[in-house]
Amino acid sequence: MKKLVTAVSLAAASALVLSACGSGEGDGAASGEDFLGCMVSDSGGWDDQSFNQSGRAGLQAAVDKYGIQEKLAESQGDADFGPNVDNMVQQGCNLTFGVGFLLEDAIQEAAEANPDLQFALIDSTFSDADGKPVTLENAKPLVFNTAEAAYLAGYVAAASSESGKVGTFGGIQIPSVTVFMDGFADGVKKYNEDSGKKVELLGWNKEKQDGSFSGDFENQGQGQALTKQLISQGADVIMPVAGPVGLGAAAAAKESGKTKIVWVDTDGYESTEYGDIILTSVVKQISNAVEDTVGEAVEDKFSSEPYVGTLENEGVGLAPFHDFEDDVPDDVKKKVDELKQQIIDGTLTVESENSPK
Repeated sequence: MKKLVTAVSLAAASALVLSACGSGEGDGAASGEDFLGCMVSDSGGWDDQSFNQSGRAGLQAAVDKYGIQEKLAESQGDADFGPNVDNMVQQGCNLTFGVGFLLEDAIQEAAEANPDLQFALIDSTFSDADGKPVTLENAKPLVFNTAEAAYLAGYVAAASSESGKVGTFGGIQIPSVTVFMDGFADGVKKYNEDSGKKVELLGWNKEKQDGSFSGDFENQGQGQALTKQLISQGADVIMPVAGPVGLGAAAAAKESGKTKIVWVDTDGYESTEYGDIILTSVVKQISNAVEDTVGEAVEDKFSSEPYVGTLENEGVGLAPFHDFEDDVPDDVKKKVDELKQQIIDGTLTVESENSPK
């Protein structure tokens, strides 16, 4: 398994946050009220307006649809991941989700130690000590090829830039983050090829896999600082791929009065208070994937086969332009629709070494 070290280490001791009632018996698939579905967050927390919140919404939808019980554990930092997952095992959870790439080690260790329970991991597959993919019969990866949708966002961002410069930055340099940045970079490049212009991308070099990162998914102040830096360099459309850190980016963009944001994971127009500056969003349908996975488990149809969200199966997508609907030229909208269909048809492949395999 991958051993990950974040740039910022938070306090090791933190409170475990549990919600809902009842307990499971740890006997694999169950049904309705006898089924206990559980979820452990990344350190961004349940109100991150990003991937944790989307995962939580999916579990709540499953509670409503199947009548299952739930338990939640909110992580405050990396040191909480293992204990929080272990706590879910002790609670007898039939199915436990880990939200985010950084939960890989904790979920994989729990799955290997508890073959009678089921697990799912959002935003990462499983791997051995050498980093090679492995399949666990009782654990399902839920991953998303966001490079496809970010490609479309990059194209729109470049077309919408008045300064001729756009930017991006990530939270931590991990595949589930940089896959967005790769797609965005290629979309900007495609726009330049089509238009004959030279819109510059700041914050990420796809070929070198090198760019700007805040170091975590919590520090909104760092998001503000990185965004102000990109704005000072001329960027007027910026895509933060950093969970709640993106809220700091949006605050800086709004303060500038001239900068648009491309949100990620959720439709930021609906999930944040910054809708008036959000050009579009690269959306991952995490909630749908979670709800469907719970349904499979409840109905005794759980499979370890990875779920891969794509444009074709609508697991990823580009959100509406909302307030900027009239600002994006019709020819750009038409081209984006054509590119989307080409990706779905397979005539255009968005390549990224960070895409889920």
